[in-house]
Amino acid sequence: MADKEKKKRHWLSHLSFGTVSLVLSVLLLLAYLSVVVDPAKAWFFTLFGLLYPLVLPLTVGLFVWALVRRSHMRGLLFVALIPSLFFAGRYVQFRHQEPDGEPTLKVVSYNVGLFAHGPSGAKRPALADSVSRWLLAQDADIICLQEFHLPLDVSMDRWLRQHFPGYKADYYVLTGESGHFGNVTLSRRPVSGKGKIDFEKSTNLSLWTDMQLDSSTVRIYNCHFESYNISLSNLVKKDGAVEETEQKMRRSITERPKQVAEVLRGVDSAPVRSIVLGDFNDNPLSYTYYRLLRGRNDSFVKAGRGFGATYRTLWPLLRIDYILYPKDLKAVSYTVPHVKYSDHYPIIATYYESGRNPL
Repeated sequence: MADKEKKKRHWLSHLSFGTVSLVLSVLLLLAYLSVVVDPAKAWFFTLFGLLYPLVLPLTVGLFVWALVRRSHMRGLLFVALIPSLFFAGRYVQFRHQEPDGEPTLKVVSYNVGLFAHGPSGAKRPALADSVSRWLLAQDADIICLQEFHLPLDVSMDRWLRQHFPGYKADYYVLTGESGHFGNVTLSRRPVSGKGKIDFEKSTNLSLWTDMQLDSSTVRIYNCHFESYNISLSNLVKKDGAVEETEQKMRRSITERPKQVAEVLRGVDSAPVRSIVLGDFNDNPLSYTYYRLLRGRNDSFVKAGRGFGATYRTLWPLLRIDYILYPKDLKAVSYTVPHVKYSDHYPIIATYYESGRNPL
């Protein structure tokens, strides 16, 4: 009788292990497919990409356990993990060497979160002052801000001149009851052209600015793509929050590809090469990211170290802010300073132009 019970438990253990292995392998496959499936046609594929940072370590752990147990599922898990050799580096880098050469260009991108997500008790004006002082200390050539906010009684021009001396400011903001809201691009390089791309039925947008580098011109696209606008606390407290959250997610996921297409039309028609950066509100295993990456390099992948996650609330799971640069530049360094002025972390990248001697 004891032997029969033992065999039954052994069989159930194998069945459970096999089921979990199969489920995780399928979730990985669906996550890989999320980079090629247009969310406008199948929006839920994006959710599998969002789950990837959770599913990958679980699958790796299960694979190690399968090797120890010599489980017949180790082959399936191994095959499921192979594509991650190409994808995992979008989330974490184990680079140890120091950067070579002296950069000629320094770029900062930062979603400042309306200056409303700083330390407890911090007021927006004081937080905005703290952010501007921190940004000035970075001594960057180009600073791109998203979710910038100032009260109605504050002049944008005057505030930017006072807080960013030496920078030429290009901005586009919407004015509502709560204040001025939008994107800001600041440059210490000569500016030869500028404009904006409006997104249909959205307060999000992309600013573009042509700037002179040492020997050529580059166009900066400062992008803020459609946000989820989800409150995690409401999921628990508010009636009907689940349905509302699903609707918001569906809208955000299906709108972003249209906004990306608008920016790419501008990139393709631009007379100069482009740097595309900002808050994409999408992870590296997404249709949005891979469309924008074509013809460009990811600064984090080329020069980063450690986790690339930029959304502070769910660190280290969400990397949604990027600097994608043309391939005739060379990334020297990339950092994600963990300063707590926003619900995002800023990202900083330095470059030198290819063909020049960096030493």
